[in-house]
Amino acid sequence: MDIQNFLKEHNLDCLLLNTTNEFLVEYNTLQENSLYKLTGFSGSTGQALVTSEKIFLFVDGRYHIQAEQETDSEKITVIKLNSWKDFWAKLREMLPQGSELGLFSKKNSLKIVNNFAKYYKVKLIDNDPFDNDCAISAPQNISVSEKLTGMSTDEKVRQICHIADLKDDEMIYLTDLDDVSYLFNLRNYETPYSAKIRAKALIYDGSAKLFLPEEFKRLEDFLKMTGLKILIDPETINAYDAYLLENQSNCFEILDMDKNPVKYLRTHKTDAEINHLKDAFARTDKALSVVRDYIYSNDNISEYDIEQKLREEFKNQGAVGLSFKPIIAKDKNSALAHYSKSSKDENITDGNLVLIDCGAYFDGGLATDITRVFVKGEPSELHKKIYTTVLKAFLNAFNYYKDGVTGYDIDDFVRKFFEKNDCDGFVFNHGLGHGIGINVHEAPPNLSNSEIAKTHFEDNMCFTIEPGLYKEGKFGVRLENSCYFKDGKIYSFVKMNYEKKLIDFGMLSQKEKEYLSEFEVR
Repeated sequence: MDIQNFLKEHNLDCLLLNTTNEFLVEYNTLQENSLYKLTGFSGSTGQALVTSEKIFLFVDGRYHIQAEQETDSEKITVIKLNSWKDFWAKLREMLPQGSELGLFSKKNSLKIVNNFAKYYKVKLIDNDPFDNDCAISAPQNISVSEKLTGMSTDEKVRQICHIADLKDDEMIYLTDLDDVSYLFNLRNYETPYSAKIRAKALIYDGSAKLFLPEEFKRLEDFLKMTGLKILIDPETINAYDAYLLENQSNCFEILDMDKNPVKYLRTHKTDAEINHLKDAFARTDKALSVVRDYIYSNDNISEYDIEQKLREEFKNQGAVGLSFKPIIAKDKNSALAHYSKSSKDENITDGNLVLIDCGAYFDGGLATDITRVFVKGEPSELHKKIYTTVLKAFLNAFNYYKDGVTGYDIDDFVRKFFEKNDCDGFVFNHGLGHGIGINVHEAPPNLSNSEIAKTHFEDNMCFTIEPGLYKEGKFGVRLENSCYFKDGKIYSFVKMNYEKKLIDFGMLSQKEKEYLSEFEVR
């Protein structure tokens, strides 16, 4: 479509597109991804600013190289951000305050729209023309055993009502798919790299009611009739749904939840969920260990062959789906933090480095996530130096102790660690880690230099620690363990060993060698 014509038709100075769908999911299918359809960029996160003359694509450090490779430089100007906290400043620098900015109402949260409205004249557009070819089939949802979740829906509702102090004249409206899937102990694996069902829900009068897509009209009709006040989370409800509520009837009073009680519960895993994750990661370790041996014992295999073997081994271990598209990256491709091609033309020979970032869903429907790096044959001295530097960063971050510790603290510690070490021009260009749950990325907790990472770790929060160093045209090393917090200490779900031939033991202190011993189990 002619996007500049679209601007004229809607009398807009500019239009902003992102990668998500009406449920504001992080990992969207390309079929529903408007940004991909406009620019050709397939990364999970990005923003495109369309003006009457140009298209600008904003990406963070994970996607600098990928964005350049996938877009037409004559049509798309890539704006490289250090992190997403730089986006607002860059946009305000490029776009004069008071400009009329078009946003798709179903693709932006109420909170985001309100933030844009502080600086621009926001015009909401209800229908995204890029969605015209999207057809989503009816879902086949699967129940998760209470033995794996630790709580029934009724028990969760009771706790949610207590945490929120829900009054008789109030109801909670849930549109976030993680929240809804969690609340009803339901999963769906039909969309690749997702376990979430497509549904919305209401909590009121001591119970929860589920609405599937074919029932959304009935849900709207119900909301028109009720006299209850509606509590929403402005971070997870899209602007279309929020303003629909506001405009339907004078009896509506939309209240922001100070702390989303559903998110609070699902990011504090039950002991049953922790035990399930221990089993899921044991199986993940086994799958990756088999793939490691496959790389070392076979010649003339490609990135593509390794991905197929990995998928096969996850299936052998009982996985019901993958939690994200695996990253199988040889040499210079490993310098792209989110490389995802798994090329048939990239064959692995002696001296080649291979980074594998992978994860899966098992019967409990919680994501696993691990990254390891291997070298076919003998590594170079540079391989060993960078690998060992990243390993030292992980070991010290994993054993970081401080009362009231936050992800911000640990991320800051690792950044300073890399700054103090000679990294030969290799850079750390992403956050240190993220929460894991039904989605492979959730928050809290978060480990980065963003405000969201300043939440204190609490018992049974689950997250990754994944330091990395990358150099364009050379290679990248990332070592990622998924962990949980309990009684003031970090524990690792991952037990997969590190590659001894890649470790320069002379670079490790005695304490670091003791830390390393925890990961000798294969």
